[in-house]
Amino acid sequence: MTEPLSSKRIALTVNGEQIEYDVEARRLLVHFLRDDLDLTGTHVGCDTGNCGACSVLVNAQLVKSCMLLAIQADGATIETVESLSGDGELTPLQQAFTDHHALQCGFCTPAMLLTAQEFLRDNPGETRDEAIREAISGVTCRCTGYQQIVEAIRSMAERA
Repeated sequence: MTEPLSSKRIALTVNGEQIEYDVEARRLLVHFLRDDLDLTGTHVGCDTGNCGACSVLVNAQLVKSCMLLAIQADGATIETVESLSGDGELTPLQQAFTDHHALQCGFCTPAMLLTAQEFLRDNPGETRDEAIREAISGVTCRCTGYQQIVEAIRSMAERA
């Protein structure tokens, strides 16, 4: 009988950097990113995939990282909120969130930014509130009531 896999060496690209890492087979991607790679912008909210605070882009698709094992990301390209601004300056999307007061406590902001980035990439020029609200529906915000977030994303879509 074959022994169960206890750990595996994975190779992936995270925020443009190629890395190899030995991870436990049962380690969730969110914990790998936060605890092993110190990318703490990816938040742990519910650990059940409901709140979306752990959302990251895996191969350019939004994924709830608490629902994916790190070994399942072997060979993938992952983008976390830390990838948005490598030079320390706010990106236009981050500035739009600031300008429209689309954040308060900031807990959902990293996931909202990545969600907005995916939405704007996949739907250039889409400004309808309903479409934007549908796109961000997988990330729970308990502070803003969403209107400011919608306005920030819409302002970016209007620039496209």
